[in-house]
Amino acid sequence: MTQNSLTVLFDEPIATIRPELYGHFAEHLGTCVYDGLWVGEDSKIPNDGGLRLDVLNALKKLSIPVLRWPGGCFADDYHWEDGIGPANDRPRRFNAWWGHDVEDNSFGTHEFLRLCELIGAKAYLAGNVGSGTPRELKQWIEYCNFTGDTTLVRRRKTNGRTEPFDVPFWGIGNESWGCGGSMCPEDYASAFKRFSTFTSTFMRDPTRMPLTFIACGPSGNSLDWTNRFFKKAGNFGNDCQIHGFAAHYYSRDWSKPISTGTATEFTTDQWYELLHLGTGVEKLIIDQRACLDQYDPDRKIGLIIDEWGTWHPPTPGKPLNHLWQQNTLRDALLAAMTLDTFNRHADKVIMANIAQVVNVLQAMVLTEGDRMLRTPTYHVFDLYQSHQGGTSVRVDVQSREVKFPLGDATAAMAIVSASASVKNGQLTLSIVNLHASLPAEVEIDLRGRSIGDGSIATLAHSDLSAHNTFDHPDELLPKVDRLSSSGSKWMQSLPPASVTVLRGRIGV
Repeated sequence: MTQNSLTVLFDEPIATIRPELYGHFAEHLGTCVYDGLWVGEDSKIPNDGGLRLDVLNALKKLSIPVLRWPGGCFADDYHWEDGIGPANDRPRRFNAWWGHDVEDNSFGTHEFLRLCELIGAKAYLAGNVGSGTPRELKQWIEYCNFTGDTTLVRRRKTNGRTEPFDVPFWGIGNESWGCGGSMCPEDYASAFKRFSTFTSTFMRDPTRMPLTFIACGPSGNSLDWTNRFFKKAGNFGNDCQIHGFAAHYYSRDWSKPISTGTATEFTTDQWYELLHLGTGVEKLIIDQRACLDQYDPDRKIGLIIDEWGTWHPPTPGKPLNHLWQQNTLRDALLAAMTLDTFNRHADKVIMANIAQVVNVLQAMVLTEGDRMLRTPTYHVFDLYQSHQGGTSVRVDVQSREVKFPLGDATAAMAIVSASASVKNGQLTLSIVNLHASLPAEVEIDLRGRSIGDGSIATLAHSDLSAHNTFDHPDELLPKVDRLSSSGSKWMQSLPPASVTVLRGRIGV
C-alpha cells in the first residue's frame, strides 16, 4: 500500500498566487442581489445605504479581491443605463433568464461599485454583447472610468460620483456559445473584434489605469472552441486586445442527468463522484493553457475561470430557477481542492470566480429574512486567505487512492490534495483528505526547514452531509489550534473528509 507523503519543495517556486484567483461572482439571479446583497434603505434589516450589514461584514472578512457582476446570462440582457439615476425613475424589466422575476433596477452600477469599495474588491463588469451594442459598452466604460468633461461624466457626477470608479476588468459578453448569443466560435471572434475595437480606445489614455478586456472561453474544456476562436481572431493588433480568456467549469456532467445526489442527500459513492468531477478543472487548466500558448507564447493573455463550483439539483420548496442550494462539507472539500489546484497552477491562471457569492449555487453566505449564515465553503475561503499574494511552491504528493463505481466502470482518485505558498517568511500548507471514512496519515517533509509559531486549522465533521442552518448556524466550523515547532519531518493525521491548513514561521 502506498504511504501518503507530502514534500514541500521551497526551492521550486511556481509563481505568485494572484489574489484574483480567490474571486467571486454575483448575478441578478434568485435572491443573490435582492434580499442577499441588497435590501434597500427602507428595510428593517440593518443596512448601509441599502446593502445589508450582516452580509457586508461577512464578505469584508473574506478579503474578496475581485467581484464579477451583473452576470452570467443576465449580463447579455442587461442595459446599464436602466440601473443609474434616481431609483424611482428606473425602469422595471422582467428577468428573461431567471424565472421572469421583475427586475426593478434598484441595484445598479453605483450600488454595485459601492459594494466593491466597501468590501475592498476590484470590480469585474460583464458587458452586454448578446443584445447590446459596442456603443453601449463603450459608453459604460466612459461613464465609469473617464475623467474628461463629457456628457456621460457629467451624468455620473449628477448621480453622486465625482471621481471615476476606475473599473479594471471588463468582460466582452458571457457564454457566447449559449445564453450570450448561441454563437459559434468564429461568430464570437468577429463580435469580440468589433466590440473591442471601440472599447479599447480607452487603453490609449496613459494617465488612466490599464484595462483588462476578457473574452468568453469555452463551456468546460472544449479545445475545439478555443482553437476556432483564435484562428478566426488572428493577430489583429493593439486596437482589439484580448487580455483574458475565460472558461467556465461546474462540477457536473452536462451530458446526462445529475447523478451525484442532491446538495444534502448523497451516498458515499456519490460523494466520491462529485469530488472526482471537481478534479477535472486541473485538466482544463493544463489543456487550455497549452492551447493558448500556441497563439500566445508570451502569455500576454491570461487564462481565467470566471464561473466554477457545484451545481446540485433544484432544492424542494425553492423556486426552480433561483438555483438556491444548501452547502455541505462535500462542497467545502470541493472548494478546497479546487483552490489547491489554482495555487499549484498559479503560473497558468490569473483569475477565478466561484459561483455565486450569496444564495445561489455554491454560495459563501445564505440569507432568510433578517437571518444570515456562513456556509462551509465560506470557511474554506477564510482559511485559505493567507495563500493570496504568496509564492506558490511545488508540493510533491504521494497518495493512496480510493476506488468507487462511476457509471458502468470503476474510477480511482488520490485521497490527498495539497498546495503550499510562502509569504513574508511564513508557510501556508493546505491539505485535503477526500476519503469519506478513513483518516489519512501523511508524512510531511520540509526538506530541512521547519515551521513554528503558527496555527493549524481543521474543518471536519462525522456527518458527510453536515451543513449550517439558520437554526444551527455553527454546526460546521473550523477548529483552530496552536502549532508548535514541527521539525523538518513528521507524521500528520488528517481526519476523514477534512480540510487542514497549517500556517507558521519558516525556520531552519
